[in-house]
Amino acid sequence: MARVNGQGDIAREYRKKYGMEMPTLKLARIMYNENKLVFKDVENARTRLRYIEGKKGATEKAKLKNTDFVLTEDRPKNPYALPKSDAKEYAPYIVTGFKLALIINDVHLPYHDIEAITTTFNYAKKEKPDLIVLNGDIIDCFLLSRFMKDPKARKFSYELDQLKKFVEVVEKTFKCKVIYKLGNHEVRYSHFLYEKAKEIADVEEFDIKSVIGARAKGVDIIEDKTIIKLSGLDLLHGHEFVTGFFNPVNVARGLYLRAKVSAMQGHSHKTSEHTETDLHGNIKTTWSVGCLCGLKADYAPYNSWNHGFALIDMDGTNFSVRNKRIFKGEVL
Repeated sequence: MARVNGQGDIAREYRKKYGMEMPTLKLARIMYNENKLVFKDVENARTRLRYIEGKKGATEKAKLKNTDFVLTEDRPKNPYALPKSDAKEYAPYIVTGFKLALIINDVHLPYHDIEAITTTFNYAKKEKPDLIVLNGDIIDCFLLSRFMKDPKARKFSYELDQLKKFVEVVEKTFKCKVIYKLGNHEVRYSHFLYEKAKEIADVEEFDIKSVIGARAKGVDIIEDKTIIKLSGLDLLHGHEFVTGFFNPVNVARGLYLRAKVSAMQGHSHKTSEHTETDLHGNIKTTWSVGCLCGLKADYAPYNSWNHGFALIDMDGTNFSVRNKRIFKGEVL
């Protein structure tokens, strides 16, 4: 054990010995392992290091008499000079300041169901949401698909015209904030560019967010892999996980097995719910939300889809979900 007077002296001695480049937590582990009679645990050692480094707030920093160990700039994130990484981070889109969100997904313009959308709007108008989330697959991008296409199908430009009209109706009807998270069908556009016109794929004006943003002015466009966080609920479109052979009957249970947190998705065109309680009595619930497109798609005319939407009540910390089905024009 080092022959010093107290925790502060030990922290300064170890920081001087190991240099300013060593991460604080790593140094705290060394300090604790070699001075277990002085420090209660690793966190106690780390707290003392953070104090001498001026990381305990401006007030405590101003009290420091010895500022030799105060970092004037961030510690290097690559101390071994490893090759540059192209790994991508997907920071969540955090929603704050809203009380009620209406979740709409899988409209698949121009293959939308007018009755189902009308039923949704009629019900939601009475609830007065202050946030609308268009949670992916709002347009179909049919002719951009890698699958066999019907040459008589509507052109992509027609879908974009439909999208513009749809967003205008949403904004006029609800007069509130609108967020548009891209789904796997919107990503068809990007994949088409990569395959057919890779030379212009990096031009900002041709990016799918720019193309949609030009028809949905004032709407926040969120990348397809980004998770939207709504007062503790993680909202996904549903395609973010690699599916492989894993396609559970209960979509919400499948989401729980992947996410392990309270979460909601669309994508499956089915309404479902699944709840699990852990060893300590904490509850996690997952939901899948029905679609607002036609239920008899040419590629899957016989299916178990249903129409639906969701409402999420939020207070900034907690949330509650109303996951609604629609059957023959009635909200269930």
